[in-house]
Amino acid sequence: MERREFVAALVAGGCAGMCADLTLYPLDTVKTRLQSQQGFHKAGGFRGIYAGVPSAAVGSFPNAAAFFVTYECTKSLLGAGGALSAPHVAPVTHMLAASLGEIVACLIRVPTEVVKQRTQASPSSSTYRMLLATLRAEGVRGLYRGFGSTVLREIPFSLVQFPLWEYLKTLWSRRQGHTLYSWQAAVCGAFAGAVAAFVTTPLDVAKTRIILAKAGSTTARGNIPLVLHEVWKSQGLSGLFAGGIPRTAFISVGGFIFLGAYEKLRRSLL
Repeated sequence: MERREFVAALVAGGCAGMCADLTLYPLDTVKTRLQSQQGFHKAGGFRGIYAGVPSAAVGSFPNAAAFFVTYECTKSLLGAGGALSAPHVAPVTHMLAASLGEIVACLIRVPTEVVKQRTQASPSSSTYRMLLATLRAEGVRGLYRGFGSTVLREIPFSLVQFPLWEYLKTLWSRRQGHTLYSWQAAVCGAFAGAVAAFVTTPLDVAKTRIILAKAGSTTARGNIPLVLHEVWKSQGLSGLFAGGIPRTAFISVGGFIFLGAYEKLRRSLL
C-alpha cells in the first residue's frame, strides 16, 4: 500500500465516520435506551437526546480512520498475490480485512462507547462525570467492559456488510459498464448496512446490557450466551430485537453517508 493510499484511507475514513456518527446521533441514543435493562422511559426517553455526544465526537475520527486504514492495507496485502488474489475468493479477502479492521478499531471504539452509552442511559450526568465515575469504580479496565461482546458484534456485522457492499458495487458497475459514482456506492452501503444491522441486533442488545450493567453483576461479566438467554426469558424475541428499527435505520442511513462519503473523499485524495 502506497503512502498516498494510506493517507487517503486515514483522512477519508475519519471524516466519513465523524459525519455519519454526529449526524445520526439521536437515533443511536433512542436505540441505546430501548435496549437498556431499565427500559426506554427510565433511561431518559426522548430527553437529552444528545447526551454523551462529546464521547462520540472524540472517538469517531480515530475509530473510523483505524478501521479503514487496516481494511485497505489488509485488502492490499492479501490481494498482492497468492490464493487470495483470485477474483472468485474476493469475498473471503473482504471478510478477513473487515474483521481485522474491526478488532483494531474496537481498541479505540470501546472506551468511547462505554462512556457514551452510560451517559445516554443517564442523561442527568455529563460525559466528563461519567468518565470519572467509571475510572473511580472500575479503573481503566472499566473502559474496556464489553470489549469482547463489541468485537463479537462487529465481526459478524462486517462479515455481512463489507462483502455485500463490495459485491453490490461490482455487480452494479458491471451492468452499467463503468465505475460507480459516489452516490451509487452510498446506495449499496445503505442496503448492505441495513441487512447487517438487522441480523446482528441481538448481539448489539447483549453488548449494550453488558456495558450498562452494574459492576460485579452477572451481566457485567460479559457472558454473551447467558445475557441473551436472560433477555429471551424475560422479554422473548421482542427483547432480543429491541431497538432493531432505530438501529437498522441508523446504520442504513449511516451506511449511505459513511461509505458514500468515504468513496468520494478517498477518490478526491488519490
